Order: sequence, then structure tokens, then C-alpha cells
Amino acid sequence: MVHRPRAHELIIGVSEDVTFGPILMFGAGGTSVEVVNDTGQALPPLDMKLARDLMRQTRIHKLLEGYRDRPAADLEAIALTLAKISAMVITHPEIRELDINPLLADERGVIALDARMRVVSQTEHLRQPMSITPYPVHEERRATLPDVGHLLIRPIRPEDEWLYEDLSKRVTPADMRMRFFTAGHSVSHKLIARLTQIDYAREMAFVALDEATGALLGVARMISDPDRSRAEYAVLIASDLKGRGLGWLLMQTLIDYARREKFTQLLGDVFADNAAMLKMCRDLGFKIEVQPGDATVNRVTLDLVESSKPSPRFLAAEKA
Repeated sequence: MVHRPRAHELIIGVSEDVTFGPILMFGAGGTSVEVVNDTGQALPPLDMKLARDLMRQTRIHKLLEGYRDRPAADLEAIALTLAKISAMVITHPEIRELDINPLLADERGVIALDARMRVVSQTEHLRQPMSITPYPVHEERRATLPDVGHLLIRPIRPEDEWLYEDLSKRVTPADMRMRFFTAGHSVSHKLIARLTQIDYAREMAFVALDEATGALLGVARMISDPDRSRAEYAVLIASDLKGRGLGWLLMQTLIDYARREKFTQLLGDVFADNAAMLKMCRDLGFKIEVQPGDATVNRVTLDLVESSKPSPRFLAAEKA
């Protein structure tokens, strides 16, 4: 049916492990796939970088890069296929097995010649939880603040690292001390990587981006206890945007998320001289207590079960 005599034969597969949940497989395909035994495995979700890393696990990847008079295959098309399969498995948990063999790949792209899929009823057979929680795209929203502009509020991504560096330059040393409890102004690459590469199942961070420029204006995050009943929060916004409602919007977004995820309590430590944060906490319904043995720090706590009504200010921003 398809005549590509110099194309490489590949295989892409999906299987389910009783411990790790869905697993993606990639490697050399064709009728000799079991004999050659050249495959790699990865856990979804896959982005383009992780898809390329999966491809590099195999010996056939060297051949795909081209040699002698044989041009390189379209590696981007192969990686995109893996990313799409990953997204399909995440979106449709009723898919339990998938085999594409062979997937022909050459300099013109990829084409699947044969495929097999096993689908079950999701209501009858629950799938094993995924080992890595995918990016929660459903948490993205837009808002407008009169003194700030049009905003995109979304969960943080690893590629936001360079945006975080720019944000840190707009934060004064005093505000940096309030957030990180340190006198230093700059944050290390290691810390920024830790702040942007998160496990969405154990913590969440919402960023506020200027829709016009793409600049990062603020971040609100929470890290949960192992039993996911309580979470500790932190907020950082550009110092020149303080007092314009951005911190309030991010905090209410975080509270709304924590409530939907069935957390019972949100808490944080706030310096006693951080008057702006303490005032916002009072307005949001937090209980404020002085830390035993340290009068410079207050513990703020919000009972998410009792305080379940969003603020009118947040609802107005969300509507806008």
C-alpha cells in the first residue's frame, strides 16, 4: 500500500503495569521486533524533550540520524507522534494497550502501516493511577485587573524557568526576604529549577502572565502534606505591582484549587512586619497566631471546610 523502500521500520506501544500504570514503548519495529529487541520505555506524560530522550534510549536512533547516502529521518515527526500518543493515553484512560508496528519513518515524515488497540470500559475496569501527574490544562483561566491588564493564570511549567529569573529582578530585597526568609536578592539556578519542575500530585503553583508581553508577574504555590489534608502556601509578585489586586487574585486561585482538591487547611508562615500579607490573610479569613518562641513570625491558617465562599473581588476579576 505504501512504497517507501528506504524508510525505517519502528514500533510504538502502550502497555499497563500494575505498579506504574501506563507505560510507553519505542524502538525498532517490523517482523523481527522480538529478535532485534531494541526498545526503550518511558512514563507518560511526554513532551517533545522527553520523547527525544526516549528515542535516544534505542540503538536505531543512530540510524535515524542518517548515515552515508541515507538521509536522516524526520526526528521531529517521530517525537511528535510519541507526544500525541502520550496525550491520547492520558485523555482516554479506557485505552489499555496500543501497538503501532511498523511505523515507517524517513525524511518525508512518518506513516503507520498497522495498529492494534485494546479498549475497556472505564466504568468496569479502573486504570492504575499514573506515576506522573500530567500538566493540568483544565486549570488554565484568564482574568483582567484594572491596574494590571489582561492575565493568563495557569499552572507553572518547567520552561517557565527563564521567566522566573526575570521576575526575581523585579522583586526588591525586602520583598525577597518576605518570601524566601533570606536577605539575598537573587535566587540560584538550582532553586529556580526546583520551583518550576514540580509534581502536580504533591504541589501546585499558579503563575500570572501578562497576555500582551508574556512576562511573569507573580506566582502562588502550595506544597501538600503526604496525606493531602493540609498544604503550606507562598506568594511572590513583582514589587512594582503590589497593591493592585494581583496577590489577592493569585491567593484566591490557590484557595479555590485547594478546596476543589479536598484539602482541609491552608497555612503559611508570615513575618510579623509583613503588614500587606497579614492584611490580605485577615480579609481572606485566615486565622493569625504568633509562633511560640518567635515573635517575628506569625502562623496563618485557613480552614477550607468552614470558609467556602469566594470573595466578590475574585469573582469580579474572573468574570472580567
